[in-house]
Amino acid sequence: MKKITQLKNIIHGGLLMGIMTCISNTSSGQSAHSNPWAPIDPVKLPPIASVTDGVWLKGDLHVHSRHSKESSNNAVAKILSYAKSVGFGFICITDHDNHVDGDVAHNTWVDPEFRSDSLVLLYGAEWTTTRGHGNAFSATPYDHQRLFDVRDQRDVVVGAVKKGLGIHLSANHPSGKDNFGYSYDIVNSIEVWNSSLWSKNANAIMIWDDMLSSGRKLTGRGGSDAHHGTPDSPDKATANTPTRKSNYVGTPTTWVFATTRSAQAVVDALTNGRVSVSANPYSPRVEFYADLDQDGKADMMMGDNAKGTGKPAKFRILLSGKTDADSTYTVRVVKNGSEFGTYKISGKTPTIEFTDTPAATGRTWYRVVVEGRPNAYPQVPESMALTGNMVALSNPIYFNFDPNF
Repeated sequence: MKKITQLKNIIHGGLLMGIMTCISNTSSGQSAHSNPWAPIDPVKLPPIASVTDGVWLKGDLHVHSRHSKESSNNAVAKILSYAKSVGFGFICITDHDNHVDGDVAHNTWVDPEFRSDSLVLLYGAEWTTTRGHGNAFSATPYDHQRLFDVRDQRDVVVGAVKKGLGIHLSANHPSGKDNFGYSYDIVNSIEVWNSSLWSKNANAIMIWDDMLSSGRKLTGRGGSDAHHGTPDSPDKATANTPTRKSNYVGTPTTWVFATTRSAQAVVDALTNGRVSVSANPYSPRVEFYADLDQDGKADMMMGDNAKGTGKPAKFRILLSGKTDADSTYTVRVVKNGSEFGTYKISGKTPTIEFTDTPAATGRTWYRVVVEGRPNAYPQVPESMALTGNMVALSNPIYFNFDPNF
């Protein structure tokens, strides 16, 4: 009887203590809740590819030919010849799929002019829907009709079809007219620089930063969205012909660091974010690297994702190509969506280094914007006034981004 009484006292005491602990935790704001969707720090990340074994290729990822009904004087052959003349390595002609009821395979892609011995040609089209526009990119022909057919379906259906096709899907001009109204979870990249008119891209940059800060590793790319070429004779001119002088192929120009000069390598580089964008084909390209152990050698570049160690890393920004030795460029570094630092660079190979400590836990990302006097683009002489002082931008360098997000 005595042992039973002792046991009751223990039980009652334990219950009372549990109740008091619960009350104490509640009053102090503590909770037993655990968020199953809280960001995780990945235990292991895929290895980072070489930052030297590759080739920089420039091109345009948003161009319309005569197969888009609203285009004029822009035959496929004319586009490809022009792209070659300004030193492009790749191009994707992205005609509106709704103009051919989704059958781009028997229009743009079978055009006898759709061939080149020097340019890498991507297969693609502008996915044109009531909820916005996107560009599809592929190294090989794919069944675009399937993507067109689900344009009015729910995002989960669109995402499944896109995955099944094995294509890279990109959000076009995401803000403003024909804004992208689908989930950004179904795309691999976002057009953050559309046409030579830089000022209209402010909201696209804001959307991009929001997506990055929420853990979505989306590549930022450019696209001229050029529709109109130079008429072969004055009688073929249209009301839109004057736009050819202000916006054409290469305004802006997208650069990719590809492992080889091949279509698949270009698409892979675009997906992996080893991409920068410049105002035109003659504008300098920005390159962005990080030296994690500060041994003087770059360990990663834009688009790459590494584990944060809690130790400082040295970052290097340089302008390559046709820089103006007499100009001073302003370099702005954005960290996690906020201004981190502003630097002035000049010289034949303008370069700047800075040091910062990416978080050991939690996501960190950095990207670069370069401003200054733009290089002339004689073939599109009115584009520079629209671009203003915008020279180039980089994709981010990432830390602790979950590859399975």
